[in-house]
Amino acid sequence: MPKLVKIIIYPIKSLDGVAVNQATILPGGALQHDRELAIADEKGKIVNAKRTAKIHLVRSRFDLQNRTVSLQVMGTKKQLFQLDEEQKGIEGWFSDFFGFQVKLQENLFTGFPDDLNSPGPTVVSTATLIEVASWFPDLSLEQIRDRFRANIEIDDVPPFWEDQLFAEKGEILPFRIGDVLLKGTNPCQRCPVPTRDAFTGEAYPNFQKIFVDKRQETLPEWANLSQFNHFYRLTVNTQIPPSEAGKILKLGDVVHRL
Repeated sequence: MPKLVKIIIYPIKSLDGVAVNQATILPGGALQHDRELAIADEKGKIVNAKRTAKIHLVRSRFDLQNRTVSLQVMGTKKQLFQLDEEQKGIEGWFSDFFGFQVKLQENLFTGFPDDLNSPGPTVVSTATLIEVASWFPDLSLEQIRDRFRANIEIDDVPPFWEDQLFAEKGEILPFRIGDVLLKGTNPCQRCPVPTRDAFTGEAYPNFQKIFVDKRQETLPEWANLSQFNHFYRLTVNTQIPPSEAGKILKLGDVVHRL
């Protein structure tokens, strides 16, 4: 029976994730604390891993209960900051790191999702990540998980099971995790980030070509082809209606297609 086995949130966009046992749904349809902060330059443009591979060198460790983050680049001392009260200090740390002035932006309604039309959590199955890892013999399951950065992981299903959670292009497909209603919209279009090592930023040779060839070769019969103008897509983008605000996703919740 499909069940929720992993929830990962990313409090600062493009930094390390935090595995949690449960997550509350925000009124805007995002998971609480997921990408609630983003780094931006003086013109307001987001500074993320799409823009610069350098950000992969930053290690961040979050304590959500105490609202702290420790930041470190290899070879330097960790610095601890309070997320709510020391944002100026965090901005200064990143300004020094990047070599230009940055500010933190905050959005407690939807966070800063890549797909503005689908700010809900991204969904993948454990079996999918295992299958993708098999395409790259020198990459582990955890490395693949770090590259694709899905919020929700489903187990007890075959590879690419999540491709059943979207319909024709332009349509939405409802499903439930526990008592939370979600709507699958489309398979997520990937960017350069999965091609790089999540800790060094080093690019994997021919990653995208290998991925595209294998994704097309293994596309399950239940995947809706209208959503694949290309095959560099993995994980499912979602929306969560306002009616679900305040509900909680928990590890062990059963997933039901409606």
